[in-house]
Amino acid sequence: MESAQLQRIIFGLKIRQFRQERGWNFEELSRETGISVSYLNEIEKGKKFPKPANRLKLAESLGLSVEFLLSPELTKQFAPLGDLLRSNFLSELPLDLFGIDIQQIVEIIARDPDRVNAFISALLEIARVYSLREEHFYFAALRAYQELRNNYFEEIEDLANDFVRTNHLPENGGVPCATLTALLENAFGCRVEHDGLSDFPALQSIRSVYVPSSRRILLNGQLQEHQRAFYLAKELGFQVLNLKERPLAANFSRVNSFEEVLNNYKAAYFAVAILINRKAFVQDIGAFFAEKKWHGQTLLHLMEKYQASPEVLFQRFNVLTKDFGLDKVFFLRFIHDLDRDTFEIDKELHLNRRHQPHASGIHEHYCRRWLSPTLLRALQQHQQVSDDHSMVRSGIQIASFMNTGEVYLCLSLAKPGRPTINRNVSVTIGVLLDDQAKKFIQFWDDPAIPHTMVNTTCERCPLNDCAERAASPSVLLRKEGRTKVLDALAIVTAEPPKPREKGPEGKR
Repeated sequence: MESAQLQRIIFGLKIRQFRQERGWNFEELSRETGISVSYLNEIEKGKKFPKPANRLKLAESLGLSVEFLLSPELTKQFAPLGDLLRSNFLSELPLDLFGIDIQQIVEIIARDPDRVNAFISALLEIARVYSLREEHFYFAALRAYQELRNNYFEEIEDLANDFVRTNHLPENGGVPCATLTALLENAFGCRVEHDGLSDFPALQSIRSVYVPSSRRILLNGQLQEHQRAFYLAKELGFQVLNLKERPLAANFSRVNSFEEVLNNYKAAYFAVAILINRKAFVQDIGAFFAEKKWHGQTLLHLMEKYQASPEVLFQRFNVLTKDFGLDKVFFLRFIHDLDRDTFEIDKELHLNRRHQPHASGIHEHYCRRWLSPTLLRALQQHQQVSDDHSMVRSGIQIASFMNTGEVYLCLSLAKPGRPTINRNVSVTIGVLLDDQAKKFIQFWDDPAIPHTMVNTTCERCPLNDCAERAASPSVLLRKEGRTKVLDALAIVTAEPPKPREKGPEGKR
């Protein structure tokens, strides 16, 4: 936070605190100082900083020194807020994306500083206990921003369409890597090295690196053609959108700011928009939804047509809200670590609301009945008996959540996680099966689609005869134990019923 802004906010907090300690409202302080009520209000909110003459009037009226009012020192009541402001944490949050300014945050805190400071301290303690770093907040803010916009950004779509038309890119199929390379080199002065990381053994898990001083784009030589196309298209996104603050490596090794995270997403969005033309994809999805039967190869055919990875293809399903009115949608990406045999969710998105399938940051075991773990397990078994490590598996499932009764139609793709060979990746799109979804997705009631009862994690699941269970229902058992204790306490502490008073004739 800039020092002048910080000084205004701290000055205003002091005026507010000592005005309230004297039991004065704005009118009373205005009479004491001769300063208008509206201007005093602006001072306390940290929006205005009074001139020396008014600073003296305020100090004398409140029995304070001007030096104290101008100092960075805060009383004990507001000390935690002062530490928060000086830490620059609030300035790093993308408040502007949500139409919030720092003064509004400070005003909320100042209304009840004891409770809010306790709340802030609790959040910071939770962050410390669960090892939540700055980038966790950045990625959470990005996800919230995507969800608020239904993961659809018209302004980037328009720029991508203009770029496709201007440069005569194919609109009904994949964009060749050679075309993307030529655009980067001829239009933007970059130099693409398709095996640029071979001399750096420590970087073999990195997919792409940008060297700003020489405008070199170093690609991992192990990338498949569709992966190469995505990172070249993403680099075009950085160039076309003129995004200066950006990560230099495709894999985030360190996050420096929210702006960097947001710009990385914008460049990736642009890449998807030029690789999979929106108009053509809407037609393809419309035809897909119009089928009366589920055809397992359809998603694979779309991947082949657009030369797209499962992640890129499913990102393009962002047209569901805009063009099909399907806004109750979630997206999950699962990672199957083959060395540890664990499943983790590393990306998620929830449109319209938070859906039942979601990530858990407390190391619980995700329900193995979900489609993604099922496909990943099948892919692992295939790799154990075959030298073919390029297979992509597709699947569909109607998942019913036992606790809520909600039913989702889930589509998934699972693939090897190249160039990192010790893990596989699966992405899932889930659509809540409400009347709107049933209207557009004609194959939703295909009897060939498996129906499965699912839960969130094994630790919270009451199902006794689950063959896929990976852990005991420990959370559920603890919850049941607490319920028994509360029920027993209610009985012990219950007041005995009072006898009814006798009537005038001795009758009750």
